[in-house]
Amino acid sequence: MKKIKNIFIEGPINPAFVAESITKHTVKTNIGGHSIFLGQIREDAIDDKKVQAIDFTTYEEMALEKAHEIREEIITKYGLTCAHIYHSLGKIKVGEICLFVFTSAPHRKEAINACDEMVDRIKREIPLWGKEIFEDDSHSWKENK
Repeated sequence: MKKIKNIFIEGPINPAFVAESITKHTVKTNIGGHSIFLGQIREDAIDDKKVQAIDFTTYEEMALEKAHEIREEIITKYGLTCAHIYHSLGKIKVGEICLFVFTSAPHRKEAINACDEMVDRIKREIPLWGKEIFEDDSHSWKENK
């Protein structure tokens, strides 16, 4: 029976959580390299209105199943020691972190390539929706790129 990890965090991802995650891996002495991607909310301007936040929602059961599948495939493909995905739900303000992907491998190239592919697949395949909230409280639905 596979254990499906919950990748979702309500609210922004705290930088202290990122640091703690790195610290926990110092006991794994077969790791030679980590690669980390942090996605941050950018202050885009759309039709002369500035984005102030993105409100993330998901179809959780399907999203967790897909995240598990992506993670397992990438661990196998790159021979990773471990891999972690964390994504925010709820309203995340400009400048806050909403995605944290962390891959570890015996060698740096595998960790870097795995992290890059994992981020691409998360954005493409996981059913997550971001509602961009503008300074005037209007909104539009974000397209993942």
